[in-house]
Amino acid sequence: MEQNEQPVFGIEKLYVKDLSVEVPNAPEIFLEREQPQVEIQLNTGGRAVGENVYEVVLTVTVTAKLGEKTVFLVEVGQAGIFRIQNVPEEQLEPLIAVACPNILFPYAREAVSDAVSRAGFQPIVLQPVNFEGMYMQRLQQQEQSGAPTEVSIQ
Repeated sequence: MEQNEQPVFGIEKLYVKDLSVEVPNAPEIFLEREQPQVEIQLNTGGRAVGENVYEVVLTVTVTAKLGEKTVFLVEVGQAGIFRIQNVPEEQLEPLIAVACPNILFPYAREAVSDAVSRAGFQPIVLQPVNFEGMYMQRLQQQEQSGAPTEVSIQ
């Protein structure tokens, strides 16, 4: 890298790559008055799609259950295309695993809340996420096991 080459980090495009809503026990499930147990899982992934261009996908899965009965299942794949160039190799992975998901998260949160509302339920408001902590936890797990692992938040 030459001295005069400035690092570049830019958003080319933000979009919903995948959106799925399931209410398998409708309409009977709407007669239930109990509050369901809600589980939230987050996963991130990135890949190069061109020279200095990367697609990053933040997948949020929200599952609500009453006992063994699924109330609803919402999955959002919020994606972005990012231009990253003139960045040292050792800083590339943290950018893709931390900075990009931080940008995508507010859009994913809105898509989840909207999808749950449209399915007929009270909106789910996702709490802020520490993607740096998730990244560090994943690195620590990889060091211990020698194999990649997925990190989910409950």
